Amino acid sequence: MNDEKIPEQERQAFLLDTLQKLLGQDSPSGFTHKVTALAKDIAEGLGFEARLTGKGNLVVKVPGRESGRTVGLCAHVDTLGLMVRSITADGMLMVTRVGGPLMPTLDGEYCRIYTRDGKVYTGTVLSLSPAIHVQDDAATRPRDEKNMAVRIDEKVRSKADVEALGIAAGDYVCYDPKTVVTESGFVKSRFLDDKASAACLLTLLWTMHRTGARPRFDAFFTLTVHEEVGHGGATLPAVDELLAVDMGCIGEDLSCTEYQVSICAKDSGGPYDYGMVSRLVQLAKEHGVDYAVDIYPRYGSDVAAAWHTGMDARGALIGPGVHASHGMERTHLDGLNATLKLAELYLELA
Repeated sequence: MNDEKIPEQERQAFLLDTLQKLLGQDSPSGFTHKVTALAKDIAEGLGFEARLTGKGNLVVKVPGRESGRTVGLCAHVDTLGLMVRSITADGMLMVTRVGGPLMPTLDGEYCRIYTRDGKVYTGTVLSLSPAIHVQDDAATRPRDEKNMAVRIDEKVRSKADVEALGIAAGDYVCYDPKTVVTESGFVKSRFLDDKASAACLLTLLWTMHRTGARPRFDAFFTLTVHEEVGHGGATLPAVDELLAVDMGCIGEDLSCTEYQVSICAKDSGGPYDYGMVSRLVQLAKEHGVDYAVDIYPRYGSDVAAAWHTGMDARGALIGPGVHASHGMERTHLDGLNATLKLAELYLELA
């Protein structure tokens, strides 16, 4: 291992640059080829072998210093999104959700429509009663799949006009992440769930590249591509322990903040491995990592997906605290750094 200490500003710069690059790639579940290609290039540029699985996950194996067991870390790069369901008579696009976006937060968002023949059109997600000067229910109409549509930025007046552009049912509609990094250290963006954690995993690879450090045991780093629809972890490499790095929840009856790493003891799929959770808590305590332990009542991770498919492995879940999940999300560099530190401690890098 190289004993040279990496300047924290340099690692911070890599983390933020990587996060912004990941957020800049549209990647709703099932449409992730661009973001995995980007992440593959980053990992290979750091000297690691990376492969894409048949399902589309990106897997990087990092040899450990010792034999005895194999560990896995996973984060997901698929995001929420929309898909064209039908075309209205006047040329609007009705949509269906990919994953679980909070539809009311999408009213007025700019988007891109990707056709099967490679064309990309821009548009805006709107209520079907979008004008306060016209519709009596402009403020009160529900914001849901039945009452929202995409207005295309093309001269269309009919369904036939839209079809002539090559737009059809099944085309992806990707809305803007609107990423901003503030001087006070906040990262505001859609899709921090879970590209913030994916950036952390790639930053761990960067750290190992720079220092020569390696994990104690062989480790698989996997970026999954179907987490938002429930089966991202269904085809992970076989390991003895699996640590999902995903967003930490903030809100009612929870203690985590944007400045901490969250350690999840239980989510909707049940409790995580008691020994792993206890070890993560002890590591955070011993090394002064700012953390919180919480229970997520409306949450499922790639660990749960792996368990449902029969993976015989211990599992745990950590991640940076993210406010307003599935809406306009926000976290802080402190939370990202705490997540990085705890993941490093878990891997026993040396």
